Amino acid sequence: MTNNDIFKKLRVALMLRDDEIVDILKLVDFKVSKSELGAIFRKEDHPKYVACGDQILRNFLNGLVIHLRGTKDNPKIPKEVLYQKQNTPKKASFKQKDKKRKTPDVSYVKYKNKKP
Repeated sequence: MTNNDIFKKLRVALMLRDDEIVDILKLVDFKVSKSELGAIFRKEDHPKYVACGDQILRNFLNGLVIHLRGTKDNPKIPKEVLYQKQNTPKKASFKQKDKKRKTPDVSYVKYKNKKP
């Protein structure tokens, strides 16, 4: 099992998006871009596939510990962090936003050149 496989499985198990992984890596002062993560999460036969090094995985795991447990000064309870993640409201899709805009109470604007 490669580092890429481990990284992918952790991402799926913890339901992490790329921007959340970038934030977790920032906790341990390790900078990585979304495009670099995208290359790591590709299939092995893809031309832009990049093997995940030990350093990236190690820093991700250290950052994950800080993300879930917190620091000595500011400890967290891991179950609460994961529970908050699961119960955060998801962003409304475009169709849901569009349904909210169409209300029967709103009258349509009458244009000068068009007859009602």
